[in-house]
Amino acid sequence: MAKEEPTSTLKDLQELQKKLSLLLESFQNNSKVVAFMKSPVGQYLDRHPFLALTLLVFIAVSAVPVGFFLLLVVFTSLAALVGVILLEGLVISVGGLSLLCVLCGLGFVSVALSGTIMVSYMVVSSLISFWFSPRLLIQQNPRADCQLAMKAADFEGLYQE
Repeated sequence: MAKEEPTSTLKDLQELQKKLSLLLESFQNNSKVVAFMKSPVGQYLDRHPFLALTLLVFIAVSAVPVGFFLLLVVFTSLAALVGVILLEGLVISVGGLSLLCVLCGLGFVSVALSGTIMVSYMVVSSLISFWFSPRLLIQQNPRADCQLAMKAADFEGLYQE
């Protein structure tokens, strides 16, 4: 049984090697890879394998922090958008309620002011019509014309002397 395990492991490794070689062959025959390898950058990296490996490792390792950063940017943007919408809704609600209160107060002040003006107008017009009524003047002083004539005659006498 111990002898069967190394042969089966050897067969598994050979099978894995065949699969990897097929994968590499399909990767190298890809049209985009062929086009990149014909470019100046691809030819330079083909001549400098250490630099190509370093670049590959850097890209693989930096994918995680860049991914976290992009995720943070997306979540921050969403939070800011929701926050702005909520804040704007709050500001509009508070402003609308404040405007409603101010307009109700102005309506009450307008009603009170117009009522005061109407009452004042009625009182003043009644007093003026009562004080300067021609009928009332005649009733209070029926001989006012005669007395005025007599006073005028007395003044004429003073001017003549």
